[in-house]
Order: sequence, then structure tokens, then C-alpha cells
Amino acid sequence: MTEVGARGTSPELPATGQQVVKVIGNLCFSIFVVSVLVFSVIAATYQPPDPWFQTSKAITKSLSATLPNSTFATDDSLLPTGEDLVASPPSAANSGAALIYNNSFPTSSACDPNAPLNCSNPAVLAAIQRFNSKIFRKSIIFISYDTPVNGSNPDECDAAWRFRNRLEKSWRRYRDYRRFRLAPAENCTFEVVRAGKFRSGTNAARRPRRATSPPAVQIPDLDINDTIPTVGSESEFRKGRYLYYTRGGDYCKSMNHYLWSFLCGLGEAKFLNRTFVMDLSVCLAGSYTSTGENEDGKDFRFYFDFEHLKESASVVEEGDFLRDWRKWDRSSGKGQKSNGRISVRKVPTYKLTPMQLKKDKSTIVWRQFEGAEPENYWYRVCEGRASKYIQRPWHAIWKSKRLMNIVSEIAGKMDWDYDALHVVRGEKARNKELWPNLDGDTSPESLVEKVTKLVRSWRNLYIATNEPFYNYFDKLRSYYNVHLLEDYNEMWSNKSEWYNETMILNGGRPVQFDGYMRVAVDTEVLYRAKLQVETFNNLTRDCKDGINTC
Repeated sequence: MTEVGARGTSPELPATGQQVVKVIGNLCFSIFVVSVLVFSVIAATYQPPDPWFQTSKAITKSLSATLPNSTFATDDSLLPTGEDLVASPPSAANSGAALIYNNSFPTSSACDPNAPLNCSNPAVLAAIQRFNSKIFRKSIIFISYDTPVNGSNPDECDAAWRFRNRLEKSWRRYRDYRRFRLAPAENCTFEVVRAGKFRSGTNAARRPRRATSPPAVQIPDLDINDTIPTVGSESEFRKGRYLYYTRGGDYCKSMNHYLWSFLCGLGEAKFLNRTFVMDLSVCLAGSYTSTGENEDGKDFRFYFDFEHLKESASVVEEGDFLRDWRKWDRSSGKGQKSNGRISVRKVPTYKLTPMQLKKDKSTIVWRQFEGAEPENYWYRVCEGRASKYIQRPWHAIWKSKRLMNIVSEIAGKMDWDYDALHVVRGEKARNKELWPNLDGDTSPESLVEKVTKLVRSWRNLYIATNEPFYNYFDKLRSYYNVHLLEDYNEMWSNKSEWYNETMILNGGRPVQFDGYMRVAVDTEVLYRAKLQVETFNNLTRDCKDGINTC
């Protein structure tokens, strides 16, 4: 009976199994259909992030993608550097916590509201701190304050402080000093009734030490230390290990090309554990000059933060290095004590990879770039297999602190409360083949139509642009408080702090505020805006890199 029963139930099992398989199949198919729909929606709506705003790996990947067959064509309407790419310093969030607003002041009947204002009274500083925190809390982080000093009137005090911009990812600090009008309040406290504009409190500005010559018109930034490091002695020179690149075909190319090559050399030096010998002389490409011709002899420190570079990488200046090399590289002579010749490994081609030089014990590894372009480009060293070993130290390149002081002053004059419009025109607007719609999409009438839908009326609107005609944006002035870089040209005039300091770097010769500096300042002011309107994201149908590249 058991056997018969078993045989009687067996026909039901296949039917049940088929039903289970059918249910599982339907479920899997449903999951597949839903997944396809979700993926389709994501693919249709997703916009990949701009790698310039990402990590150094992303920027390296982006530039590597634009360098097939050793060509170089990147967008230079914005010029990000290391401070725009690194993560925010861990102390940025709580730096302001160090400032304490002490409200525990004496509540005495002796408080006389008619008494002369004592700017050194802690209650005055507390009132200024409260006012600044309320007005600027979303824009800047206050680091420290100086004791306020008397202003120009009995009811005014000038106060100075150090701050860091919340949108800047470096730890760099800036300085502001403003004039405040104060009035007595309850319990021996004060309140600010009026505040001056950026750096209006001139009595609180730091003065240089007493000197025989008259003081300069501007107060210099004493925090900048871009002196050139020296080796010191022959023994130290011989103990060191150096990587020296001779000048190659990269000279006088675009600044993006220059940085890509320079950081390749700096990355190889780090990989080899050597000091990089750098030429502080920069050739500015004609695209950044007023004459349209290449200009040789520019100083690296005009554009980049040499102090930060020295702290981030081991470098020595080429002129001092060559002088020391010639002085101490000698053979023994009669009656002359000598340590012998300095060992040198000459590398005539980029095809000798950094990995092959890793174990070289020579004091100097001398890479020579004497071939024809593009074989003599520095960045060829970092191509191929070497790209897996050499990491370009983007974090080491920051914009010049002198340029960043101009950025802070422009943003400060707008009280850090502004929106920004990035308008790319110039050569791209003239090239109808690659950007057929750009010229029309950025016409004055089109800008009014589009920007008024994106930015609230009568906001401070900073326009970062390569459009040379100053009055091109006049139609927007009927809707906004328009600011252009040229509105602040006193910041690099012959009476400015920037002018005086760069002239010292340049051996007493005036320095022109060139096109690269303009784009660098425009870039950083744009990045600090509360709202950013971009040309290729918001204003035009064209692709950033030309037709069919979106």
C-alpha cells in the first residue's frame, strides 16, 4: 500500500514544481523590467559632475582624457588650482568656536551712557563680534580679533580680524578691518548702529615697523613668505639628491599645459625621493598678454603661492642650484682639498622611465628635453606605464596669496553676499562650427531673458567673463547691481599693495596685471558666490568642448 500510495502522489510533484518555477520566472522578469526602467530614468536625467570641482584624481583623469597623442586643448575660461580641489581642513567647521562673546559685563549704576567711548573696552569687541557673526556667519569663518582702536569720530571704533572663507578649501587666512559706529545698550553693553565697508577701519590696519623711509600707501601682507630656499653648504649639497629638468617645448605654452608638465616633474621627484630643481621664470603665452605675443621672464610667484609649494614639496631654485653646482663640482688640484666631482646621471629621453631611475644613486638626475615637439614635452615622462606610478601633486599648487587678497577684497566689498554669472564668449563665440549657438545665447537680450529667471532682482551680480567690451552687460544693470572685474582696477593700480609687492619681486620694475591674473581672480570670485550661473549649464545649448561632445 505504501508503494502504491507513493506512486499515486508522484504525478502531483512535477506540477507543483512547474508552478514554483513559473512564479520565480515571473518575479525575475518583473525585477528586470523595473531595473531597466530605473536605469533609463537615471541615464536620461543624470549629469556627471565637473571634474574640476572634484579630487586631484578626477582632474588628472579629466586632463588625461584630453591628451591623446600628446595634444593639449582644455577649457581655460576657469582656472582652478589646488585650493579648489582639496578637501576642507578638519578645523574649518569649528574654527569660529574659539571666539567667545562675553556678555558678563558689570551691571553697575556707574555706567554712564554719555561717557566717551573706550574702544579697548571688552564690551565693544563683544558687540562687534555679535554683529559680524549675525551678518557674515554664512560666508566666512572668524579666526581671531585684535583689540579695537579709536576711529575718526568719538562714537566710532576700528576693529581688525582674521578670517577664512567658508567656500575656500584651503587653510589660508585673510585680514579685514572695518569702522563701526556704536551706541550704549542695556547692562553696560554696546550695539553696532553702522558698519563700514571692507577695510574701512584704517586705524586698525597693521603698520610696518618704524623705518627711516616714509610708510607705503598700502599695508603689506606680512604673512607672505616666498623667499627662495638655499642649500646652505657644500656638504648639504652633496648629501642631497636632485632631479633637474632642462627647458623643453612646454615653455610659452598655455598655463594649463605648463601646470600639467610642471606637476609631472614634481611628481617624478617625489616618486624618486629627490628635490626638484625648478625654474621660477615663466613664459606667459600670448593668449594671456595684451600684445598677443609670448612674454618671457615672468615670475612664478606672480601667479602661484611659492610659500605653500615649499611646504608641500622639496624644491630648490634653478639659478642658485646651478651656481652651487658649478662652485662645488671640482676635481682635485695641487694644494687643493676637494671632495671630487658631483655624480650626475644624464637622461637624454623621456623613454627612460622613472621606474628605471628609482635605484639610481647619482647626486643629480638630469633630464634633457632637446628633441622636437611633442617629444620634448615634460609631461611625456608621466605617460604610459609611468602614469600608474607618478601622482601629480595638485594640492601643492595654490594661486598667489597676492591675487587671493584681491579676491577677498572684491568679495568683501560686496559684503560676501552676491551671486555670480560666468559668461564665456571670445574665441568660442566667434567659432560657429564648434559653438553655433553660443554667440546668440549670450547676447545682451538673451542674457536678460535667462538670468532674470535664475537670479533674484537687485542682487549683487558679479560677472566673470572674457568679453572685452565693458558695456556689453549694461542691459542687466536695470535688474541687478552688476559688478565686473574692471570695476576694481584700483586694486592693481600703481598705488595698490599688489603693485608695490610684485614690483619688489620684479627687481623694481612694474608688473602688468595680465590676462591670466584676470581669469584667476574671476575664477575665485565666482567660486565664492552664493549662486553660480554657468554658460554651458544654464545659458546655451552648445557643449562646453564643442559640438557633439556633451
